[in-house]
Amino acid sequence: MRYLLILCLLVSGILYSQNPTLADDYFEKGEYKKALIEYQKLHAESTSNITYINKIISTHQQLEQYDEAEGFIVKLMERINYPAFLVELGYNYQLNNNPDKASEYYQLAISKIDEKASHVFGISRSFQNHALLDQAVIAFEKAANLNPNYNFSVQLAQIYGEQGNMEKMFHSYINFAESNPRVIRDVKRALNDFITEDSSNENNILFRKILLKKMQEEPNILWNELLSWLFIQQKDYKKAFTQEKAIYKRQPENLNRIEEVALMASNDNENEIAREIFNFIIDTSQDAETKLEAHKNVIDIDIKESSKTNYNTIKLKFEDLLKEFGNTPETIELQIAYAHFLAFYLNETQDAINFLETSLKLPLASIEKAQIKLELGDILVLQEQFNKALIYYTQIQRNLKNSTISQMARFKVAKASYYKGDFKWAESQLKILKASTSQLIANDALDLKLLITDNKYEDSLQTALKLYAKADLLSFQNRNQEAISLLDKILDEHKTEPIVAQALYKQAQLFEMNLEFEKAKANYEVIIENYREGILIDDANFHLAEIYEKQLDLPKKAKALYEQIIFNHADSIYYVEARKRFRALRGDAIN
Repeated sequence: MRYLLILCLLVSGILYSQNPTLADDYFEKGEYKKALIEYQKLHAESTSNITYINKIISTHQQLEQYDEAEGFIVKLMERINYPAFLVELGYNYQLNNNPDKASEYYQLAISKIDEKASHVFGISRSFQNHALLDQAVIAFEKAANLNPNYNFSVQLAQIYGEQGNMEKMFHSYINFAESNPRVIRDVKRALNDFITEDSSNENNILFRKILLKKMQEEPNILWNELLSWLFIQQKDYKKAFTQEKAIYKRQPENLNRIEEVALMASNDNENEIAREIFNFIIDTSQDAETKLEAHKNVIDIDIKESSKTNYNTIKLKFEDLLKEFGNTPETIELQIAYAHFLAFYLNETQDAINFLETSLKLPLASIEKAQIKLELGDILVLQEQFNKALIYYTQIQRNLKNSTISQMARFKVAKASYYKGDFKWAESQLKILKASTSQLIANDALDLKLLITDNKYEDSLQTALKLYAKADLLSFQNRNQEAISLLDKILDEHKTEPIVAQALYKQAQLFEMNLEFEKAKANYEVIIENYREGILIDDANFHLAEIYEKQLDLPKKAKALYEQIIFNHADSIYYVEARKRFRALRGDAIN
């Protein structure tokens, strides 16, 4: 009997705990009579629970029981001093086609703020819940005037944004940032919904004008920081640099912010302004490490822009820097970059290996030794000395277990095995890497594993897959034209095999590297036309859209392809960027 009683109590407890869910479920389904009964039960158990109170009012209104809702609210007001109920009563009159009575109660609710400024929180929330934004603004502004300690800038900014009052919204966010500089990141995040890459966008122009006026009225580095942020959104790095220099002049603590602008410009291939900013850092910084990093970034730009005829000049730049800063543990990254340049651009592989072997003799931390060995392994792969490369990669795995660089070394083991046609061993390594803590490594591992798995069974000799792996190796060796020709062979001789889509995609990427955009376009179009269900469809759509947008100046065609990704490939890695670019091309003011 005792156990039966316990069971009954447990069951009743479970049923009771389910009541809110049950009531909400009825409400969502539109079964308002059933929902009302459940909410009334819940209210009886907890008479001050505002959630249940609001649900009962809302359910009465859904049933058009306005008199019952009014009676319920009036009884509540007799028992509880909560001025927000006046808003609820007013809204009930509004639903019942009595706007004059509704306005009367709205005004009465707002007047209660005079009695106690803190009443604004409940009152404004009720106004906002019913999209009564004008009244919510009046309530916030009244409370702020009564109590200067209140700061409703964010709440007001959000309402102004909903109303489409951009000027007031911008002012409110700016005021909030000015009153509390620590929230600047949150403010930028909120503003990002209203700013686009288009400098001629109305919101961008308005925001810039407000900041410039602020700057004239009262100098403050906050205005420089927000202007810099605006120019960065517009990818106008030269203007952003001007603002960052002004900030640095007033607060010469470090050059990190200026360096960030330079790196963004470089990543967007705005090489001229990136070089200018890095040279400014070189001329300005008193810190050797910062100077060296800027020098290295300038060389990276030189390499990106140069042809083979300029490679010796770049080599001399490396050597001058190594003379200036020395072959020390502090310049390991420069040393690795120099060796990489020797091997992959000048084909001086043995000199590169000898140089790095000398670097290994320096008193280095384990991670620095691993970085050198990783580069040594890559150079040996370049020479197609796969077994020697595997020795270096394996040493890294053994010495730095479970680290990111160890996982990278394992991926390179898999890649080297794949290059030499040992697909089984490559797969075994890639299976482990699918769970890598580095998302980039995990994604790369998954892509390579899918490539091998999808193509190894089609042909017992794996002829096409071996050709593709060889083309991939040629690409790694900077022998792009040879890689393109080998991929042509796959496309000619293995037309019915699944690797064709991958070959088209790889070849398109190589065409882009060679600036042959029409050829790349043709490949992407074939993938889109013939391999709609394949895993490369979102890649092809995105890269073709980029060509239309950035190379061929065909924004309408680009927009259509970005739209394809948004609506048909929501799980794509390109989804966020595609949505951003689609809305920019469409001219949206809001993301």
